[in-house]
Amino acid sequence: MSPARVQTAHNVQILVVDDDPDMLRLLSLRLAAAGHQVTAVASAEEALARLEVLRPQLVLSDVRLPGMDGLALFDAVQARLPGLPVILLTAHGSIPDAVDATLRGVFSYLTKPFDGQELLAAVSRALAVSATARPLHGSAGEAWREDIVSRSAVMDEVLAEARLVAPSDASVLIRGESGSGKELLARAIHRASPRAHGPFVAVNCSAIPEALLESELFGHVKGAFTGAVAHHRGLFQSAHGGSLFLDEIGDMPPALQVKLLRVLQERQVRPVGAQQSVDVDVRIVSATHRDLEAALASGDFREDLYYRLNVVTLTLPPLSERREDIALLAQHFLQRLASKYHKPLKGFAPDALGQLSTAAWPGNVRQLHNVVEQVCALCTTPLVPLALVQRALRVPTVEVLGFTEARNRFERDYLVGLLKLTDGQVADAARLAERNRTEFYRLLQKHGLTPGLFRGDAGPESQNSDQPEPPVAH
Repeated sequence: MSPARVQTAHNVQILVVDDDPDMLRLLSLRLAAAGHQVTAVASAEEALARLEVLRPQLVLSDVRLPGMDGLALFDAVQARLPGLPVILLTAHGSIPDAVDATLRGVFSYLTKPFDGQELLAAVSRALAVSATARPLHGSAGEAWREDIVSRSAVMDEVLAEARLVAPSDASVLIRGESGSGKELLARAIHRASPRAHGPFVAVNCSAIPEALLESELFGHVKGAFTGAVAHHRGLFQSAHGGSLFLDEIGDMPPALQVKLLRVLQERQVRPVGAQQSVDVDVRIVSATHRDLEAALASGDFREDLYYRLNVVTLTLPPLSERREDIALLAQHFLQRLASKYHKPLKGFAPDALGQLSTAAWPGNVRQLHNVVEQVCALCTTPLVPLALVQRALRVPTVEVLGFTEARNRFERDYLVGLLKLTDGQVADAARLAERNRTEFYRLLQKHGLTPGLFRGDAGPESQNSDQPEPPVAH
């Protein structure tokens, strides 16, 4: 799967700002031809006036503008919509300007005249890591899923199914890896159900010792066992009129599976040590990261209980399959945790957001939250830098290469340097390298370097497919 998937064109809105009518028209045509919706304005002030209404996924602006300039526009955009990517264009570009812009958090900085493909590539990268690609919950009707931050198609499908099943009393089994948000989905189903005003009670079946789990679920009476000094209402009674979430149901001991099945069939619980059963009205939502079909085959999970719990199955994707949500989640966690740590954090630097978006995330959303909390605690700048994200992810900040790869990189860089120095003159480059021309040509061919491209204004970046000039006999 690709590291990130950009939204479909009909959802993508780009705000373009340039006081040159011809450039504004050219940019609009190029972006529209790529399938994007474009709003074009001639000043930063007009762009800010449109910002709240449009809620764009990207701002593309010239630096030199009448009145407020592009960098000032960037600062104003970040103040209103932190994390919204901004690409700056200028005909007066310089390395110091570009460095200053990127340090301040500008996503990309392109110098006019720019290549059309270069522009579209920068736009695609910005959209792929955009942290504000869609307003989170645009209406009161979305309150049921307010804790679930997403804009990916795969999560939209899961949430649509959850919304359909919520009004019924059908038991729901949620499958998904650890940390993928199964309890959040269970809470969302409860909030969208007629039981929303009743209690939501959650229990992790694998976290409670087997000897205590029966008492926790069904309750006990005073004197039922050593240490039972008072009556105890179980979780089924506590959830009466609402929903009971049984997390990691696949880890429930076989003896308790029998008793749970009886409760689901009779809709009554008998506390440990009690003589009579108590009626309960509870909707069951359960979850597991285990393969229950394999547990059925091995006899570790009862088939009759499985079919009682598995009336409707919802499967939560791992974070690696909903990469469109990573930047959105990271920004959401950052804003919430910044208050906790009393930090004036605005967002992530573009390369830091890119690192988050392409990480493996074996711990899913829970791991992402932990990473964001760590960088919040340690960050001392408004934008979280790449180094802090790499530290939290335990990513080496220095690339370690194998000997062969390191030698090849050095060799190619050395040849490129010689060709630049000699303006692509092979005889001069070979002489400086103390190699004969034939051997030097073989090295150029090995690394896909074409001497002619180093003459004049040509650069070495388009080397890969060209063949070097043939050696000249002498």
